Amino acid sequence: MASPQSVTVDQVRLILSEVIEALESPDYAPKLDEAKEAAGNEMLKMMQIVFPMVVQIEMETIKRHGLSNSREGIVQFTQIVREMERADNEVARLHAQIRAHYLPPVSISSTVDTSL
Repeated sequence: MASPQSVTVDQVRLILSEVIEALESPDYAPKLDEAKEAAGNEMLKMMQIVFPMVVQIEMETIKRHGLSNSREGIVQFTQIVREMERADNEVARLHAQIRAHYLPPVSISSTVDTSL
């Protein structure tokens, strides 16, 4: 089993790319679309229905790369990704693409008064 400290940027990019491929595959995309439709615009439902599906796919993917597919393993992998995305634009882009599957885009109104 690979240790989280030994995971390289290239491995993280590969894992994230494989997660995206799985999310967009004919096996999972229809199920995700159905779950998103069931959740509607409700963030709580999105986190209850869609997010676990995405995490399960991530866990299956990291297991194939020698990392633990436990809750602790996915937390460690996510921490690695968060650290790497600060320094690597490709990791940041890929991670944002995955998050877009369960987090709706946030638009900030330009009419909001931010002068406090």
